[in-house]
Amino acid sequence: MSVAALYEAAPAALSVRGATKRFGGVTALDRVDLEVHRGQVLALLGDNGAGKSTLIKCCSGALRLDAGSLEMDGIEVTIHSPRDARALGIETVYQDLALFDNLNPSDNFYAGRELATPAWLPRSLRVIRRRRMAAATIEVLNRLQVVLPEPNYVVGLMSGGQRQAVAVSRAAAFASKVVILDEPTAALGVRESRKVLDLILRLREQGMAVLVVSHAMDHVIEIADRAVVLRRGRKVGEVVPSPETHEQIVSLIVGGAD
Repeated sequence: MSVAALYEAAPAALSVRGATKRFGGVTALDRVDLEVHRGQVLALLGDNGAGKSTLIKCCSGALRLDAGSLEMDGIEVTIHSPRDARALGIETVYQDLALFDNLNPSDNFYAGRELATPAWLPRSLRVIRRRRMAAATIEVLNRLQVVLPEPNYVVGLMSGGQRQAVAVSRAAAFASKVVILDEPTAALGVRESRKVLDLILRLREQGMAVLVVSHAMDHVIEIADRAVVLRRGRKVGEVVPSPETHEQIVSLIVGGAD
């Protein structure tokens, strides 16, 4: 059995069951189901207001579901905060990237989770292990084949593609199961988008489950194994992206398949 088949046969890294979320009288999510397996890229598609951002925020702990459940490896889990999600192995990269422009990649990787000793002292009295953090950061970047300027180059002076690579690599460094990417190629040029897409493919090759929100259909067709389409908070279809299914996906997004 191939590695891909083994991943598919195993319980999904992340499963969403009957996800429902309301904001007053507006139903942002209406009984949505989806699964993303290790070694797969799942694209989450839909027009503005379809519920994509609400769904990933529920998966990442920024919002709580009103009804439905989340499962990891077939076991139901409770996610009440981003910290809960991170503890379960879920890392999310939003469009704003949440990077500190005045810090280098290593300091961005470990912001809020610095390696410091001894553990029995209060955090304010511990010694930060900067060399160890820098070495670990370089190891992750090398594993993902990410090329950046010198290690101490601050993120604010990097290109958009390099900044995106730092954010995605940081997520990959700490995610044990799922990486969620919100519009990872938005506002990037062709060359920089190419580097980010290659990085996503390397995450898949290394057995990570990747959930990608994107409006770029050509990118979805290239990297995604499956695509789930939302419209007005409901799941309206699930398709294997390809040039042949392009029109079908667009039709689902705009409602032409009704």
